[in-house]
Amino acid sequence: MNNEEGSITTEVRGHILLIGLHRPEKYNGYTPTMAKQLVAAYTRLDEDSELWVGVLFGHGNHFTAGLDLPKWTDAMQQGASPNASHIDVVGLGRACRKPIVTAVHGITYTLGIELALGGDIVIAADNCRFSQLEPKRGIHATGGATIRFVERGGWGNAMYHLLTSDEFDAEEARRIGLVQEIVPLGKQLQRAIEIADIIASGAPLAVQATKASSRRFVEEGFDAAVAALGPTQKALFETEDVEEGIRSFRERRAATFKGR
Repeated sequence: MNNEEGSITTEVRGHILLIGLHRPEKYNGYTPTMAKQLVAAYTRLDEDSELWVGVLFGHGNHFTAGLDLPKWTDAMQQGASPNASHIDVVGLGRACRKPIVTAVHGITYTLGIELALGGDIVIAADNCRFSQLEPKRGIHATGGATIRFVERGGWGNAMYHLLTSDEFDAEEARRIGLVQEIVPLGKQLQRAIEIADIIASGAPLAVQATKASSRRFVEEGFDAAVAALGPTQKALFETEDVEEGIRSFRERRAATFKGR
């Protein structure tokens, strides 16, 4: 099958939406067509009340080699910015409210890193090869790496990898906070789904509020995050899930949440 422009696959498993980059014959090189479909998948995850967690992965032997640069020339020349009316898959604009676990393997370059960092938890196969090599192409990262690297890895680690455009492995990625777990190749998607299942066993509105609180701290600062804690907790206490959570605690059983 001709897959020149690539595509994004989706599959629902319970309350989890699996989202796959699908252009394996081109190392999942990211095209505008894939970008539109990925935005649609993230928007579906964000807006569907029955979907509580997303898992992003790559089909084939690699996560992604990043942008298929010739196909993005026009957009880059125009200096495109995130569209506030759509979910921004790298989290620079309107971020998805639901948690996203990303499973990476093989080549995970440029946008691949930025997609992973735009989510929440990253599981890496032990054969991962990371590189933020935009300066070697005469450009700089515009999908969040210059920001997320500093947030998660600190200034020195960020500058080391961003300015040298070097290739580094999963162990280094974990050392600097870009990756949370390393697993043997072939186990990364399974482990990501396991973690998504654990997250989905919690009350979804509480999970979303937790992510929102942490994002508020990063984006708006300490005072804004603290100010929202009480009102958010009050709103959560008015949900059916809180009643179920308290009831399950008293009855010493696992809670069955409904997201309302």
